[in-house]
Amino acid sequence: MVHDESSSFPINEAAARGSLAKSEAGPPAWLTPFEPHPWLKNGHLQTLVGNFLPRPAIALPTETETVEVDPADGSRVLCHCHWQPETERRARLTTVLVHGLEGSSRSRYIQGITALAFAAGLNVVRMNMRNCGGTDALTPTLYHSGRSADVGAVVAHFAARYGLDRFALVGYSMGGNLVLKLAGEWGEDSRLAAVATVCPVVDLHVSADALHAPANRVYEWHFLRGLLRRIRRKAELFPARYCLDGLGPIRSIREFDEKIVAPHCGFRSADDYYYRAASARVLDRIAVPTLILCAADDPFIRLTPATRARLLAHPRIRFVETRHGGHCAFLARKSSGLHWAEQTVVRWLEAIATAPRTASASQLQ
Repeated sequence: MVHDESSSFPINEAAARGSLAKSEAGPPAWLTPFEPHPWLKNGHLQTLVGNFLPRPAIALPTETETVEVDPADGSRVLCHCHWQPETERRARLTTVLVHGLEGSSRSRYIQGITALAFAAGLNVVRMNMRNCGGTDALTPTLYHSGRSADVGAVVAHFAARYGLDRFALVGYSMGGNLVLKLAGEWGEDSRLAAVATVCPVVDLHVSADALHAPANRVYEWHFLRGLLRRIRRKAELFPARYCLDGLGPIRSIREFDEKIVAPHCGFRSADDYYYRAASARVLDRIAVPTLILCAADDPFIRLTPATRARLLAHPRIRFVETRHGGHCAFLARKSSGLHWAEQTVVRWLEAIATAPRTASASQLQ
């Protein structure tokens, strides 16, 4: 069974069987077909236009707070919080949003989903990873794809401060790996109600190598420029910790991870980092309803066959793969709403907010 190009369901036969087996009655109410913008039926166009398309500035009541995520070295992250009225705050689902590589709480997709989620009645916390959003001075360390505990620390902080007991995690790209990894590590933690991800980097090694393909070098150079600027700032702020002499040229993400991330973050090598930090290792332990949106034409996110099979077989994961959509873009026909992924995730969160805590991903109709 192979679906056409406008389908929001998996496009290969195994994926189709997995999706339909979870819901014989058809798609749940929150999942509408993705119909790409007629001028953007190409993964690169979707990705580039989605990255630069302007968004309205967030015009919501905002509380800004730094949260300590590692008492050992005092590392803190910056969070921007949008709370529903105080009398209703504890009763509302609290959504923690986590951006992607070299993004921040100001990333366009984070701004877009923030406005939708708050309008739907959810509390929203826009979390910056370590060093992101202009916060290099808040930690002596680097951020990387394995720091899922930082997300957990943010949840624990706001749970304790406001008496909140129901959280959803939403992650894009690298942030998607972080929230899936935390969900696997936490298992049946009562605070965690759901997880949603857009184009998560579940298998780090194959996705890092895909970035180095000739067709993807523009993305790799974009990420590398930001990462190299960041490590130079860190060396200026913490010269005793970071010595960049003798590193030689760094021409790929894998080289950056080998020469910078691994030695400074406790990994033996880039391969050791990719293995230990990948959420693919703990997917089987996820115990809450989980949504994964991805696109078959994403330029550089790759899944191994083994990981894909585990996602399709998992009873708590709804895996949705569209034919088009690029990387974290999913720009649709304007008649159906331009930003399909953000709208889909928020509809999913609304379903979670009203569903029993024991509901499975396939039961959310």
